Amino acid sequence: MPADEQCPACGEPVPAFRALSDAVLAMAAERSVDDVLQTIVEIARGLADAKYAAIGVPDGEGGFAQFITDGMSAKQWDAIGELPRQHGLLGAMLVESKPFRTTDIREDPRFQGWPPAHPTMRSFLGVPIVSHGRVIGAFYLTDKRQATEFTAADEGLIVTLAAHAALAIENARLYERSRELTVVEERNRLARELHDSVTQTLFGVDLAAEAAALLVDSEPDRARDQIGQLQSLAREAMEQLREIVFELRPADLGADGLVPTLRKHVGVLRRVHGVDVQLEVDGEHPLPVAVEREVFRVAQEALANALRHADAKRLRVRLAMPDHRVELEVSDDGRGFDPLAGTTAGRHLGLVSMRERAEAMGGSLQIESRPGEGTTVSLEVAVGADSRPGR
Repeated sequence: MPADEQCPACGEPVPAFRALSDAVLAMAAERSVDDVLQTIVEIARGLADAKYAAIGVPDGEGGFAQFITDGMSAKQWDAIGELPRQHGLLGAMLVESKPFRTTDIREDPRFQGWPPAHPTMRSFLGVPIVSHGRVIGAFYLTDKRQATEFTAADEGLIVTLAAHAALAIENARLYERSRELTVVEERNRLARELHDSVTQTLFGVDLAAEAAALLVDSEPDRARDQIGQLQSLAREAMEQLREIVFELRPADLGADGLVPTLRKHVGVLRRVHGVDVQLEVDGEHPLPVAVEREVFRVAQEALANALRHADAKRLRVRLAMPDHRVELEVSDDGRGFDPLAGTTAGRHLGLVSMRERAEAMGGSLQIESRPGEGTTVSLEVAVGADSRPGR
């Protein structure tokens, strides 16, 4: 297109439209709220060609939870001092749903001055960031470069940016909340593991030690047997603790992706347990972050069950990604069990947790096992045709 043509969708000149498009892509690439805010404020300053830019997020108590600036040096910002309060035009943008422009911020009746170290500013453009009818932040742009005021076109660009910024901020908050919930879930799961395995084993250690103490004088041979049992239980407790500490190591799915993370996990299991663990991958490609996380957790749980409870010597993990589907299969040559033999075994083996994860993804989980014939855990999940990482 010629440089002076307009975008048919937004009416903006093509260079501005391209800049806005690049801005939206840059916001979508960020995950943490702080990173999103920093990216947004830098983008806003560039789009409006402002000397200074800021984005404020209210804390609900008359102040700002976050106030991110661009255009000021760190020395200038430190000299200004603590975060500003919501007063004057700063507060107005958090209660009004319309943008505001002026050639000189000092002439507005709502202007209440600046701290001593604050730079002098004149032209001003304020745009609220609205999500679901609620103001969740605001853009503050000052000192239009090479002009005395911000234009209607500047305002239009920042209003459009604010709509995308609202979505980016909410998505980042949801992502952070999801990570927090995952951490809580893992802590709860490890707490259950400690209670179900290590605590019971240590209780056995205590009983064996007490029995040995009672028999050491009267029946030394039986006392030696109890001491042998004590040593065996202590080794078992150490092994269980080692497994739990290993599981505490965070899987870096966000940085590496599902397949590399699974390969690392399998490699560590081989070294720690000295067993044969095979991994087969068919059709590797990126998946939504939430799906990768849950598929990995199911694989982790199934492998831990086989190593902890099945006395397995060989394990096989198969991960396939045909079109719009993920298939995971974890099989072992262990002692096996009867999946229908009551709820206690199911809870102990973590089958309930794996099924819940599968259901949360809209998938299905199948358990095939018989006593003495090993176990196979199969997970199948459908993913959207347009799935991309982070969706």
